[in-house]
Amino acid sequence: MSRPRVLFVARTRYRLPLEPGLARKWDALAEQLDWRVLATGEGEDERFRLVRASSPAFYLGLPRLVARELREFPADAIVAQSPYEAAAALAGRRLAGSHARLLLEVHGDWRSATRLYGSPLRRLLEPASAAAARLALARADAVRTVSPFTSGLVRRLGVEPAATFPTYSDLGAFTAAAPAPLPEPPSLLFVGALAGPKNVPGLAAAWRSAASRVPEARLRIVGDGRKREVVEALVRDLPGQTSWDVRLTPEELAAALDDATALVLPSLTEGLPRVAIEAFARGRPVVASRAGGIPDIVEDGVSGLLVPPGDAFALADALVRVLTDRDLAARLADGARAAARRWISSPEEYSARMRELVDAL
Repeated sequence: MSRPRVLFVARTRYRLPLEPGLARKWDALAEQLDWRVLATGEGEDERFRLVRASSPAFYLGLPRLVARELREFPADAIVAQSPYEAAAALAGRRLAGSHARLLLEVHGDWRSATRLYGSPLRRLLEPASAAAARLALARADAVRTVSPFTSGLVRRLGVEPAATFPTYSDLGAFTAAAPAPLPEPPSLLFVGALAGPKNVPGLAAAWRSAASRVPEARLRIVGDGRKREVVEALVRDLPGQTSWDVRLTPEELAAALDDATALVLPSLTEGLPRVAIEAFARGRPVVASRAGGIPDIVEDGVSGLLVPPGDAFALADALVRVLTDRDLAARLADGARAAARRWISSPEEYSARMRELVDAL
């Protein structure tokens, strides 16, 4: 049977050549689909068309780029990473006179792009972007979600997902060795963009309270973004209890999880947080907000502790609990290890499910 032709359209930033873990995903997809990728990044080859542009410039030029690719590569289907890419793909498909079917993927709450990311000026785009997203969801030929939370988002707009399954993530660095014992002294790890949805100010407020109650505890922050001044102030005020790395390799991140008692995830919204799955693979519980797709992964009292989103006082209390109660931390760590099995899959399994979904179109 011939492989369907599929054009993947995403805001994702790629760098060529691909890292080995990411290359395995696309190699597995090549066994099932004849694919091309239109995204942002550096480099270009016969399959990846990468443009150096950031939003909103990327989205404004995307219909023309999609039309160009469809003329050169007459795809059977377009896979769009979010409603925004899907809206541009609809326009590009019309410009090209293509009959490619549109598969819209929902990885998280698309509304956070204008509500929580970037400058206040971006919020001025929300009425137009929200209308474009609703139109794309209504006109897509099929919708794939990644979690019960994202399925709920589209169902509220009257759309039933054709399938729900997570995108493949390379967890090799996190599953290569057995998890290490919980460390001494107790410590926490935060990993994520220093941006609005991650609630960095809430993390800082909670840590100032928790650190004073557990003076031997440490917090390590990994990430960069617009809220870096909040982290700089935290490191300056609590230098003996707080450290900060802009980025770590997957292997370094796995080691950092081994050095932590728990991962802290105070986000205001999440789709399907990969970092929580990485923590589970290293046998580390997650102290997190009960927000977005986090409860789809973290079970309160079993694999972590959940608190109301945006409640720094409740987050501080939960952090103190996991840092001071060794038996609780060990029990949650056992639950995290057990939960990891549900989220680990192979690139071949993911590509086979994508092929089934494209064939159904």
